Formats: sequence, structure tokens, C-alpha cells
Amino acid sequence: VQLVESGGGFVQPGGSVRLSCEASGLNLAESAQGWFRQAPGKEREAVACLGNRDGKAYYPWTVMGRFNISKDNAKKMVYLQMDNLRPEDTAIYYCAAGAWSFFCTPGSVVRWGQGTQVTVGS
Repeated sequence: VQLVESGGGFVQPGGSVRLSCEASGLNLAESAQGWFRQAPGKEREAVACLGNRDGKAYYPWTVMGRFNISKDNAKKMVYLQMDNLRPEDTAIYYCAAGAWSFFCTPGSVVRWGQGTQVTVGS
């Protein structure tokens, strides 16, 4: 299993970024996926979790209404649409796979991507 992120970069506050994750060797229909982020000096945290049962998504309150996780099983792609970005969203963003049904934590991740940097600034 290999997860490869793309789509990071520099964006101004209020802007949007779409991250993509190519998942090879993984059946997206039978697994759970998520996106995490880690800012300098902070712990890695979940920003979007997509469960492996009914497809319900979990978002922490810090990003709820601004971030959206989706996937294309046939293309083996997972996406994170991020809108109305704020400077505090600056971090390295990681694609992750596991077996959660709703909420995900770093400890529940089975496979990590290498990460992609997102910087929000003016």
C-alpha cells in the first residue's frame, strides 16, 4: 500500500486548496481514509475522517464547514477540499488509511502518505 499526496502550496487567507491522495494497493471501498495535519511544534491531528461502513465523515470543529473529504474508489483517489483557509491551517497535510468507522486518531492509522505542505499567508 502506498499513499502519495499532491496539491499543496501557498495560498492567501480566504483561499481554497484541493489536496489529492493516490492510493495504490488499497481497496478504497473496503477501507477507511482520512486526512491529518501537523503544524510546527504541534501534535498531528485529524482534520477529516471517512469511515469504512456507511461513508459518514467526521470533522473537528476547527475545520467543520470549511473542509470536505471525498474519494473516487475506481480511480483510487482521496481528496480534501479546503475552503476559506486561515493562517492557522498552515501545516503539513498527510493522507492516511485505516479501519475506523467514523472518528480517526493518529494511533489508528495503518498507512501514512509522505505529506504535503500547505501554507496560508498574505
